[in-house]
Amino acid sequence: MRILMALIAGALVAPLVSVTAHASVRWRPCERLPLECTTVSVPLDYAKPSGPKIDIAVSRKKATKVKRGVLLLNPGGPGDAGLEEPKFVSDHSALAESYDLIGFDPRGTGRSAPVTCGLTDSQREPWKVFPYPAPDGDITDNIAYARQIAKQCFEHDGRVLPHITTANTARDMDRIRIALGERKISYLGYSYGTYLGAVYTTLFPHQGDRFLLDSAIDPGGIWRTAFQSWGRGIEESFDHFAQWAGGDVREAYSELAAKLGNPFRSQVRTMLYAERHYPALLDLLKTGKLEPARLKSATSSAVWWAIACNEGKWPRDPAQYQRDVYESRKQYPIANGLSANIWPCAFWPVPPVEPVGIRKAQAKVLVLQNTKDPATPLSGAVAMSSALGAKLVTADQAGHGVYLYTNHPATAAATDFLLEGTEGFAQRPDSGQVGQQSQRATQE
Repeated sequence: MRILMALIAGALVAPLVSVTAHASVRWRPCERLPLECTTVSVPLDYAKPSGPKIDIAVSRKKATKVKRGVLLLNPGGPGDAGLEEPKFVSDHSALAESYDLIGFDPRGTGRSAPVTCGLTDSQREPWKVFPYPAPDGDITDNIAYARQIAKQCFEHDGRVLPHITTANTARDMDRIRIALGERKISYLGYSYGTYLGAVYTTLFPHQGDRFLLDSAIDPGGIWRTAFQSWGRGIEESFDHFAQWAGGDVREAYSELAAKLGNPFRSQVRTMLYAERHYPALLDLLKTGKLEPARLKSATSSAVWWAIACNEGKWPRDPAQYQRDVYESRKQYPIANGLSANIWPCAFWPVPPVEPVGIRKAQAKVLVLQNTKDPATPLSGAVAMSSALGAKLVTADQAGHGVYLYTNHPATAAATDFLLEGTEGFAQRPDSGQVGQQSQRATQE
């Protein structure tokens, strides 16, 4: 293991490789998708460009009219596969007329050298992957789970896991650009995808055109601080739901949480991701009837841990997490200590790399953000837009995700940005007042 760690530590920081852009891919019909597919070969370890390779799965929906460029898409995560994204975007947006829509499975996901950590069904329960403490705040079981997962991941996927980083995924994106023969790319990224986009503009400042970042992460809080912000985000989102619902739903939540435990807490957290779930959430609080739990994808979970643990520093002492959980439960009782709990990162055998320091972007960047977001609070979008020198549009609503979700005026303004740039965006009469129905948004 010492030899493995030494080799890995040297491989995590990779030099940029200059490669001339030229179209070099052959497209074929995608299996079970109305898209074209191909693969792009990239180094597993960018510090050893002539070493082992992995294939990145790429999809395309060609522009239906005059093409202005390519738009790479990332659905977030980390750990979400993206091969289907062009279909989603083309079904909901005029972008399909002017852009070749490009999806890809980030390394470690989907069809791109997938990793699984050999997870069992029990280990994939969502309240374990996203670690809720015991009802009294004790994290003994969480510590055992985190320790086992770290060990198991490297026994099962130790060859690939150390090379799953945001910087390497950004480098893969640039190899996709080169394979497509494009001088620049435009980009749409959600949630974690906002950080990935920011890393790309930092590592490849001259290759970015128009970048739309939706539901942004604070680039200065990678990653433990970002996860700790969930406590505030969940609390604010639940308060917004409570205002919508009326009555003492907080008391109902507390009673059901005591009765149903972490499966209930986990399901409520998921339902706070969109206002359209509010009626179902209110019904859950009235009836206490849980939906069957949907197990987390093994690949998604493994890549989530790899990104989080390979980047940034994490406390190694479990006692630190226990103290933080007790404190967090006092501040954010709905989250019950989730946001401060221990992750496999506390036992990760590979030293983390320093996160990429985000610099002001030379590309045109627009950040979209709901004012109440359970996963990426508004403060993250403010920090991201400041770091990039980007425009920020906030939608006064709750949920995780703005573009192509519910906020139609914001979607129209952002589409104008991608089609016309900042000039086209600024010319919209509602560019500073975008929202849905009685909700409003402000450009900051």
